[in-house]
Amino acid sequence: MSTLLRGAERWLLPVLQSARYSVESVQCVYLTVADHFEPFHRADRSEAIARMKRWQRDFPASIRDFRDADGRPPRHTFFYPVEQDDEEVLQRLSDLCQQTGSEVEVHLHHEGDTAETLRDRLRRGLDALMKHGLLRCAADGSPRFCFVHGDWALANSHPQGKHCGVHDEISVLRRLGCLADMTFPSAPSATQPQRVNSIYRTACTGNPATLSEGPAAMAGVGSALHESLDHLLIIQGVLALNWGRRKWGLLPRLENSDITLANPPTVERWRLWLERAPRLVGRPECAFIKLHTHGATPWNSDMLLGAAMLDFRSYLAAQSIPVHCVSAREMVETIHQMERGISF
Repeated sequence: MSTLLRGAERWLLPVLQSARYSVESVQCVYLTVADHFEPFHRADRSEAIARMKRWQRDFPASIRDFRDADGRPPRHTFFYPVEQDDEEVLQRLSDLCQQTGSEVEVHLHHEGDTAETLRDRLRRGLDALMKHGLLRCAADGSPRFCFVHGDWALANSHPQGKHCGVHDEISVLRRLGCLADMTFPSAPSATQPQRVNSIYRTACTGNPATLSEGPAAMAGVGSALHESLDHLLIIQGVLALNWGRRKWGLLPRLENSDITLANPPTVERWRLWLERAPRLVGRPECAFIKLHTHGATPWNSDMLLGAAMLDFRSYLAAQSIPVHCVSAREMVETIHQMERGISF
């Protein structure tokens, strides 16, 4: 079956109906890369450490000559899988972040959990990251973090109940200090929700189908749900059909914001992201582009640390549209500020 068609009964119509903006209407862009950074993916410990050493060696050089609209190098965000606790790997990651201004957020793969066992897993993972200074904290010392769910199954969203088990995962995350989720889009995975290309808040308790429900983020009016422990901010990447890349010369390819060695960021994809990126209600001129990747794998490291990303950053630097290359945390903070009516 074509990758495009897998699970399309859930998301294809919403994709076709989602808003499309003209590139010329965009006045600013907030761009973040949510890197599902898994050094142990198909690797033993020695290989995982070798992957970290490569990033320590090559990443600082890869961003040295780029500056965004704020005059800063890009802020990379490593969503680290907290079930892969390793002292040396985390220390190397901490050193890399201190050197480059990058940040770490929370990634987790889990299966068959209850709310209680999930809470315990996350607390252990948060403690490990905090030990290495890899998470920011509130005034009382409690962690604050963004989240990406392993295998895309946020809030038990896989129709067969795989890769999670916890319907009220949103509540567990919020009560542990989660500020926002950046898991989606996940298509062609069966976990893809019906809602696409959106920034919104969801409660999603007791029924994964409600993951698509909740009010859109709106500029200038504040949000009564900002501090709610029952609602989580969802920041989606672009899900669209790319008619410029066709399979068999007929079917459009699926654009799901994943940047890989085989599908690196390009000018063509950039224009599609600008047209389809989520906006806050009331601020259609500001595009929020959330990409994702699996940057620790050698093949994607080749793309992220090599010529493909260098060429893309050179293209961004030449744009007349201000492009702010922000961390995941900074994207969340920008959304909060716009909700409060702060102008940019």
